[in-house]
Amino acid sequence: WKAPEELKPGDIIEIFRSSCQHWALYLGEQQVVHLITECEHFADGSPNSLAILSERVCVKKDWLEDVVRKDRYRVNNKHDETHPPLPLSKILWQAEELVGKEMPYSLSSQNCENFVMELRYGPEMSEQVRDIYAQVITSELNGTFSLNKFWRAP
Repeated sequence: WKAPEELKPGDIIEIFRSSCQHWALYLGEQQVVHLITECEHFADGSPNSLAILSERVCVKKDWLEDVVRKDRYRVNNKHDETHPPLPLSKILWQAEELVGKEMPYSLSSQNCENFVMELRYGPEMSEQVRDIYAQVITSELNGTFSLNKFWRAP
């Protein structure tokens, strides 16, 4: 866990929400880039768990404290030992270029974690993360419950 003053540009930040993790990339000067949906928050500012059902997201630049709110967070550059990060100038340039852009979203393959992984490590790393998550989610869905229990044809 790091204090905000210990963060370095290009760091991946994992934010622990009550229902799931949110991910952002630290740009420096207390600003981050992350993915949001139009329905990400309720009027009171609390996270909206239905946001994960969205198919489109926007890349947004925000103040770190506005994104983290009262949640715990940490730097999680978890693949640095096996995949060297891209040059910092490229990471930051790509992040800034994407601000304001709309992108497709998928919980299993194009989510906020994949987004920051691709910014830091490049598309090859993002593909590997997507494949692993798709396998894990598919296994969980197959092993935990059957959709037939919840959905029956009339």
